[in-house]
Amino acid sequence: MRNAAHGGPFYPLGATTRFPRPGPELRHNSKASLQPALLEQPVAVLRGVGRDTGRRLGQLDIHTIRDLLFHLPFRHESATDLVTIASLPEKEEVNLKVRVVSCAVHETLRRRIKVLEALVSDDTGSIVAVWYNQAYLETAFREHPEVLLRGMLVRKRQRGPLFVVRRHEILGGGEESRHILGLIPVYPSTGDLSVRTIRNLLHSAAPLARHLPEPLPSELLARRGYPRKAEAILACHFPTVSREAQAARERLAFEELLLLQLALIERRHQLDCEQTALPLGPPGELAGAFLAGLPYRPTAAQLRVMGEIDADLAQSVPMRRLLHGDVGSGKTVVAAYALVRAVEKGGQAALMAPTEVLADQHYVGLRDRLAQHGIRVGLLKGSLPASERRAIRVSAAKGQVDILIGTHALIQEGVRFHDLRLVVVDEQHRFGVRQREAMLLARPDGRRPHTLHMSATPIPRTLSLTLYGDLDVSVLDEMPPGRQPVKTRLVFPRAESRMWEFVRGQLNKGRQAYVVCPLIEESEALQAVSANETFRRLSASELEGFRVGLLHGQLPAAEKGAVMSAFAAGQLQVLISTSVIEVGIDVANATVMVILGARRFGLSQLHQLRGRVGRGAHESYCLLAVEEEDPAVADRLALFARTSDGFVLAEADLALRGAGQLFGERQSGASDLLVASLVRDRHLLEEARAEAERLLALWEGRQASPAGVGSGQESSAIAAWLPAVEAARSRFGDLISRMERA
Repeated sequence: MRNAAHGGPFYPLGATTRFPRPGPELRHNSKASLQPALLEQPVAVLRGVGRDTGRRLGQLDIHTIRDLLFHLPFRHESATDLVTIASLPEKEEVNLKVRVVSCAVHETLRRRIKVLEALVSDDTGSIVAVWYNQAYLETAFREHPEVLLRGMLVRKRQRGPLFVVRRHEILGGGEESRHILGLIPVYPSTGDLSVRTIRNLLHSAAPLARHLPEPLPSELLARRGYPRKAEAILACHFPTVSREAQAARERLAFEELLLLQLALIERRHQLDCEQTALPLGPPGELAGAFLAGLPYRPTAAQLRVMGEIDADLAQSVPMRRLLHGDVGSGKTVVAAYALVRAVEKGGQAALMAPTEVLADQHYVGLRDRLAQHGIRVGLLKGSLPASERRAIRVSAAKGQVDILIGTHALIQEGVRFHDLRLVVVDEQHRFGVRQREAMLLARPDGRRPHTLHMSATPIPRTLSLTLYGDLDVSVLDEMPPGRQPVKTRLVFPRAESRMWEFVRGQLNKGRQAYVVCPLIEESEALQAVSANETFRRLSASELEGFRVGLLHGQLPAAEKGAVMSAFAAGQLQVLISTSVIEVGIDVANATVMVILGARRFGLSQLHQLRGRVGRGAHESYCLLAVEEEDPAVADRLALFARTSDGFVLAEADLALRGAGQLFGERQSGASDLLVASLVRDRHLLEEARAEAERLLALWEGRQASPAGVGSGQESSAIAAWLPAVEAARSRFGDLISRMERA
């Protein structure tokens, strides 16, 4: 796979690619009647779109006809059949087809609301229909038009029966309703742009949908039972039955996910074709001695991942592997094994951590563990005196340090390695892509070091396949022996005093505790507890007489290090902190985690904080202080309390927050994807990845064949996929470029 041949340019990245550009004879929908350029016309070409409406549409990112067609409804309302006036049920929403007999407008006395009342009739009788704040209809109703009404019969004590109208449509020339009858699409809109306006515009734009190019091959559409793209778009907007809309949306979501996976595969191939590394061969005696010297036998999951790393390191293509697992699953041991593999071949390795606290933790742990094997470990961070930083840089450049651990200081000007073979990036999502890339440009011969990216946050497989589709993914899904389950409880205000009594009991037994706050300082904008205020309050009240320390990100580096060292040594009994302790802190004697303002943390972040306890032989506890008994907050935190599986919580967190921008700065809310949802369409993403890999295998099989050999059927199958590849380049090229610039 890694040495496959490649073809022409992949725009807009301008790098090598596996797939050639399709010629006109290979493109789908190349008929003369197909005019995709019409879809790029501004939406202002549609009747009824003036300056104001155009501005309002722009607020929904609708600028072109294509944008409008892809503004899909988020649900369809099922309308009832027509009823007659004589058979009107009470307090039930129904549809009437009637003619306006007369109308008048009046104002209510109290609130001065204008009310339009119209006497309407059909063959079975008459009734007064009522509209609120729609007096403008009076002019149209004077023509006695036939109208479709959707609303409800109510009985007023003094007025008698009235039909309160929710929606209406004036009929003419046999026009069927688009707002009342059948399945009625409901669209995202703004306060000054009605859903009714969007429906009308989509009816005007619908004939242009036929100009949508079809990127997917007919064989795939037939195999999955999907309609063509233009048909699917129209079925989303104007379905006859609900299952037709569901199937159409699935088809569009699958296409989007497939194109994204094709683009990611292209990006991976670019890297494989452009970059080389020094192969490290099979593991040697030093790696064996390291494993034999561990205080416990690695789990089956750890051994499996080590085997995957060994296979990568034997290649001349740089390893690009993402290692993620639950809290306490043993990622550090796997990373240490990879670092040893680089050193035993005579090279150097580096480990980059996002914070000095985490870098210090790695340094202390690895220095002590690897010293017995003669491996020299150094530490480089910004808070070191200038003379020490210069000395460690000189040692790294001369090869006198085997493993260099540090923060962003590792990628600053002046850091050189004698022979860097492997880089481990811990908590890799906290570094920008360019920061990680700078670490990989350290070899003067142009070769790349192998890289292992680690994340302590369990990542849903849907995000792994999307965000890290260009990386090989390893999962540690098994816990080492000795990890204690953590008992998690919600604590409401009425029980807070008992919570602190319990904490004091643990401290009196010789245990230690964390108290985590969402803020450093008090904030008028955010009603949340702060670390500074909590430190002052608890030191003088609930925790008076105990040794309490304070830690947060704004403290000087030396002070942070001193506080952490004191807590690790047991000199401090309680550490009051922000979420800076979320990762990398390992104090076996800490058995209590109190999280104040728990509603301000995401589920995955809460899980990381909980992972700071339960690391020793003693029973451990996580106590979540909930300020108010909000049912939604309580339900979310109750899920956390009863779930210890980080991957389950990560999926739930994704569902609650949304996917956010895949390769941008916004990490929650609206997605870069127009149709697909990484939460709702998880199964489709798996299937799309399989289809993309099937294409990859098909293409590489062709490349492996002798020159001039290959069936016409195989060539035809590849040609049928080329429009999809072209669409992937066009649709997601800029998205991947954003990731490169992140």
